[in-house]
Amino acid sequence: MTITSFFSAIDSFVWGPPLLVLLAGTGIYFTYRLGLIQIFQLPRALYYLFTKEQGAKKGDVSAFAALCTALAATIGTGNIVGVATAIQAGGPGAIFWMWIVAFLGMATKYAECLLALKYRVRDKQGFMAGGPMYYIERGLGLTWLAKLFAIFGILVAFFGIGTFPQINAITHAMQDTFHVPVVVSAIVVTTLVALIILGGVKRIATVSSIIVPIMAVLYVATSIIIMVLNYKALPDAIMLIIESAFHPQAAFGGALGYGVLRVIQAGVSRGIFSNESGLGSAPIAAAAAETKEPVRQGLISMTGTFLDTIIVCTMTGIVLVLTGAWNTPGLAGAAVTNFAFNHGLGTNFGATIVTVGLLFFAFTTILGWCYYGERCFVYLAGIKGIKLYRAVFILLVACGAFLQLDLIWILADIVNGLMAIPNLIALIGLRKVVINETKSYFTRLAQEHHDADDVAKEIV
Repeated sequence: MTITSFFSAIDSFVWGPPLLVLLAGTGIYFTYRLGLIQIFQLPRALYYLFTKEQGAKKGDVSAFAALCTALAATIGTGNIVGVATAIQAGGPGAIFWMWIVAFLGMATKYAECLLALKYRVRDKQGFMAGGPMYYIERGLGLTWLAKLFAIFGILVAFFGIGTFPQINAITHAMQDTFHVPVVVSAIVVTTLVALIILGGVKRIATVSSIIVPIMAVLYVATSIIIMVLNYKALPDAIMLIIESAFHPQAAFGGALGYGVLRVIQAGVSRGIFSNESGLGSAPIAAAAAETKEPVRQGLISMTGTFLDTIIVCTMTGIVLVLTGAWNTPGLAGAAVTNFAFNHGLGTNFGATIVTVGLLFFAFTTILGWCYYGERCFVYLAGIKGIKLYRAVFILLVACGAFLQLDLIWILADIVNGLMAIPNLIALIGLRKVVINETKSYFTRLAQEHHDADDVAKEIV
């Protein structure tokens, strides 16, 4: 048995039916009990995103910057490379299941970020500290589970989303598109990461607030242009995505006969990799926000999943299916998306857009996950060993450029799944806190505006 096949077996076990049911069940529960909050409160959430809260409690960064830090960690290779690997692993139907996990995940992310604000504390260094390890300890009283989450969080930062997939995608995309040697890109990116992470969350948030919105708009705009240029093929592409979600063999004319479970696993695991709903990472960034209302920040954080998967991942997925790039032999990773954008635009400029987008998306993901892992490390060991943590993180960033692509994604999936389990247990255990906080907020909001806001009534 090879190393890849060994870890692949572990991956299949971790992402088996129990975890899929736990993820889906948590999302379904909060969707129902919160009255479809991801639909009816999305306009309010988007409004909050661009308005300043009156009398907000002092935090480390603004609510918008906190979201950008979270988006920096989520909008990355999962949106460009991850979507391609999901479709290649499970066919176009994987995109449909990414939509489902994103829809349910919006309610999950709302709940976990609400709890992050509810149970956050100010640490000895004066920074706001929060996230699953704090609401597990302070809300559930299960210190051992909180420590387990923190350990898994560090593993994800070191071996999962935080390092290997991002740096590997950056360096190989730069080589394929601009013919920059992998070692050169690795040195440059590692140096820049080292310079920025030493500045802490404020510097990370500042960089993310500038880069993430600009690159997301540019990437989505390019995808829309491709759809317009190829509008005649668009209906067939969407129908293939939906049909192959339930009849996978349709994607291949019966040649490979993928099972439905395989398609679901591919869509769910890559969807979670991309938007991180239920993973417990976004609450760590949300806890640093300047706000006095946990519900408000929960709503703002919920938009992250909408923007990441419903918008950006959908753009990538439709372009890949529309152009047929997903089923082109001999292509893997970023090369699949490069081919799709080149073919869709009818020019090599498409690959340039993808590579530049990937460069900035993946770079900011590295920064965001360094912060997540750092907060988990501080929770376990205190501030004294933080220099060691940063040194190891920087070293792993440098190494990730030279690892095998398949092994990288398998390792990332495994540690992601392990990190999600303690967080989902906490969300279920603290479900009544989420529901009561939500009821209280919207009741107060209705009273303040003398308006019969029926949201509170919709919550069962």
